[in-house]
Amino acid sequence: MNKAIIYCRVSTEKSDQETSLKRQEQELKQLANEYQLEVVEIIAEKASGFEVDREGILTVLDYVIEGNIDALLIQDDTRLGRGHAKTALLYQLKKLNITVLTVSDRGELTLSEADNMVLEIVAVVEEFQRKLHNSKIKRGMKEAIKNGYRPEKNLPAGGSGGRTKIEAPLDEIVRLRNLELTFHDIAATLRGFGYDISKATVHRRYQEYIKNK
Repeated sequence: MNKAIIYCRVSTEKSDQETSLKRQEQELKQLANEYQLEVVEIIAEKASGFEVDREGILTVLDYVIEGNIDALLIQDDTRLGRGHAKTALLYQLKKLNITVLTVSDRGELTLSEADNMVLEIVAVVEEFQRKLHNSKIKRGMKEAIKNGYRPEKNLPAGGSGGRTKIEAPLDEIVRLRNLELTFHDIAATLRGFGYDISKATVHRRYQEYIKNK
């Protein structure tokens, strides 16, 4: 059974908003039942939709980034946020393949043509920035190697007698991640040095590092 989080939000502390939160929760529980989803947590908060720094939505993002849920249930897209905050959150959810179900749509969230266009633009800009940043890193690495730097000496020796390196070098994963390389690029870099490692393994090791930090 797929796992989901229910997220309810109102914008003010007024007493009548408490009723709205309870109504949202009830309707979203029904929606979860219709789609046979296991609700792992119900989050309700009173905060402005224009703010991203909300305790509840940050908890949702923790679940999303750690890969612990498949779907997010909200009353409508304005409960997720408003303005730039909504765009940023929708983009993160879309990028991480999280299904968003709403009561207003009676199913998967339907975005307006304008919202879809903005998300596509954000994706293009982010990809361009990533490529530009990685190009700068590669140029710096080439210059360093030309001046005598040997990156393979920074990596721990793996195995002996020609055996394939399996253990992922955590220090190097963290260093490359701090340089804003994607998990895909980190895995590709390490494979170039003989480490038989996948993007998923890199992601898992990095998340373990973050949790134990």
